[in-house]
Amino acid sequence: MADGEIERRKTRWNRLWNRENGVRDIIYINVGDPNANRPNPIPENKAARVDWAWNIYRTRMEMTEWLKDDFIPYLDVYTGTEIFAHAFGCKIHVPPDNMPCAMPMIHDAVEVARLKVPRWSDTPLVDLFDMADELRRRAGSDAVVRVPDIQSPMDIAALIWDKNEFFVALVQEPRAVKDLADKVKELFTAFFDDWFRRYGTEFIAHCPNDYYPRGITLSEDEAGAVNTDMFEEFFLPELVDLSNHYGGLGMHCCANARHQWDNFKKIPDLKLLNICQPAQIVREAFEQFGDRVVHQHGWMGDGPVWDRRNQIPVPKNIPCIFETTVKDRSEAVETLDRFRSTI
Repeated sequence: MADGEIERRKTRWNRLWNRENGVRDIIYINVGDPNANRPNPIPENKAARVDWAWNIYRTRMEMTEWLKDDFIPYLDVYTGTEIFAHAFGCKIHVPPDNMPCAMPMIHDAVEVARLKVPRWSDTPLVDLFDMADELRRRAGSDAVVRVPDIQSPMDIAALIWDKNEFFVALVQEPRAVKDLADKVKELFTAFFDDWFRRYGTEFIAHCPNDYYPRGITLSEDEAGAVNTDMFEEFFLPELVDLSNHYGGLGMHCCANARHQWDNFKKIPDLKLLNICQPAQIVREAFEQFGDRVVHQHGWMGDGPVWDRRNQIPVPKNIPCIFETTVKDRSEAVETLDRFRSTI
């Protein structure tokens, strides 16, 4: 029965992405904190991370029997933002109460020229495949795997190159910045080409937790720190290439990047936009992007989830994804029933 229910949900997601009639709103509901007791994603916790992800997967599969929302249970190979910078040799800082982060190691163009592109299988990235393989062994080959935290190649370059010099280099050493981003992109695509070959093209995005039958999703946060000409020169070409290569792109942006929206519209097959900004900017995003993307922003209205379309307000033709958290099973069922009755 669970297999049929998962396929029903995938069908709804596919109809949303394909803009087919009948699916305008997607909703998934969390009961309690979905990340409670999650081990920090450091190498020493590799086994604990697998066990935690397995227990969460089983819990969510059990929930499919009584909560008929659109959430697709997944095998969670979660990470911080550091993974590709670490693969290039950056040291990792682990705060006592937060996710690990990469420490920059590049300071000038000379160091960029010396930097070699490693094979992902010779780096700590191999641990992610080991974890996904073990989770797939437990769950079966049909289980959907969540991709790790993905930054754009230019954003990863900004982790590797000390930002005190990186933004200066955009002006003074533009070729070196592009060379570094190209090296990152080479490792990035080698890793994800093998990832999708091994686990299939369907996946759950890192942020937000959406189902994609194919494509790539990433965070593009440095867009807020550069002007439109710089974005068009340094950032846009790689986003276009990645969308074309993987068959579409979903983008998270938590920067104040309102000035880049016209450039965002130049990305072919931009499937989803997820911006984390105040309500007024989100309302502008709905107006500016309309139904050319699926909308799922950090702010999607206040109050009960079943009334949020009216609060934003969102025209009926604009597809949206809503996520909400409730305290227990009865509230989850009631919330879903009221949401479904309003669409």
